[in-house]
Amino acid sequence: MFDPKEIRKDFPILDRQVYGKPLVYLDNAATSQKPRQVIEALTDYYQRYNSNVHRGVHALSVEATDRYEEARQKVADFIHAPAAESIIFTRNTTEAINLVAYSWALKNLHPDDEIVLTEMEHHSNLVPWQMVAQQTGARLCFIPVGEHGALDISSLDTIINRRTRLVSIVSVSNFLGTINPVETIRDRARQVGALFMVDGAQSVPHMPTDVVEMDCDFLAFSGHKMLAPTGIGVLYVKPSVLETLEPFLRGGEMIREVWLDHATWNDIPARFEAGTPDIADAIALGAAVDYLQTLGMENVRKHEIESTAYALERLREIEEMDILGPTDAESRGGLVAFTLGDVHPHDVGTLLDSDGIAIRAGHHCVMPMHRKLELAASSRASFYVYNTREDIDALASGLKKALDYFARSNRTGA
Repeated sequence: MFDPKEIRKDFPILDRQVYGKPLVYLDNAATSQKPRQVIEALTDYYQRYNSNVHRGVHALSVEATDRYEEARQKVADFIHAPAAESIIFTRNTTEAINLVAYSWALKNLHPDDEIVLTEMEHHSNLVPWQMVAQQTGARLCFIPVGEHGALDISSLDTIINRRTRLVSIVSVSNFLGTINPVETIRDRARQVGALFMVDGAQSVPHMPTDVVEMDCDFLAFSGHKMLAPTGIGVLYVKPSVLETLEPFLRGGEMIREVWLDHATWNDIPARFEAGTPDIADAIALGAAVDYLQTLGMENVRKHEIESTAYALERLREIEEMDILGPTDAESRGGLVAFTLGDVHPHDVGTLLDSDGIAIRAGHHCVMPMHRKLELAASSRASFYVYNTREDIDALASGLKKALDYFARSNRTGA
């Protein structure tokens, strides 16, 4: 059985206290905590077979290479990729998207071509395309956000048209929590011959993912949001598209032969992983995938729906609460963004922190969407496999305490 109270025992950090209070960690959309099994995979690499990969013939290098490539296969299996070669290790989602921008977009887009995004994109899936548009003359077009944080796809056939060359959308919003209609948007992209990219940073760690069923050309996600270390990310590229890409970075390891005036490229995916890769963290990502596979991604998703539903129920008890995004748990990922009356989100976060409760406060790298909602900032609580109802109860109690504190301060003029 999926029991978050048992799962918590695998996460050493959840035993610590903050300001003398038990840690309640609700900032998982920013980064997840790491289980003992992942931490041990890291230390095992450095203690037993630390070596560079793909280059040495000695035992440590061979073992490191085997483990590194095993991790690639684990990731491929996790998202049902047709081949391990379609998995490129990057630093994070941001770098994965930039790889597509530099390796494909800058070389294939021209003036009057169009790139379609949504208004709710994380800066990682917006700023690179702004650069591409500036350098190629292509235009950015946006699918608008309508009521309750859902995309308004009523004009989809107009927004995605014969000028559209790329559609790149977030599958689950890191701010509103909205689960977007990926298949509907993909189908329209296919009708006009556009490539289709998915930012899976908030979906791959939380729900089953099948890139063949999704039929995306690119899928980007980060390891640190799915129990793995920071500094390791993934770009999946459909094999037929991958063959057409030029290398993003150039130098060691990505080459086949080098002369003084030119070079030829290594096989895929090595040609996209220049220099010494993040070996230890890739191997630890493989351990994180093993952990999630053991839990079962269907169970992970079910737990997050239940956690989110309970959070919506408890937070709606607070009259001053304004919950942003979809109104039901099944239409959103495992997070809830909100404003609390006239209390600034940074003050909310600071007061909760004094009780050991970690949430996010700010614009969450989604400034355009905050402007659309006329918000300077918001607060966000996000859930993962180790969060319990008691964590959500602590959040609700902490928010009520924060309201009482500021009400007293206003009355006394402090």
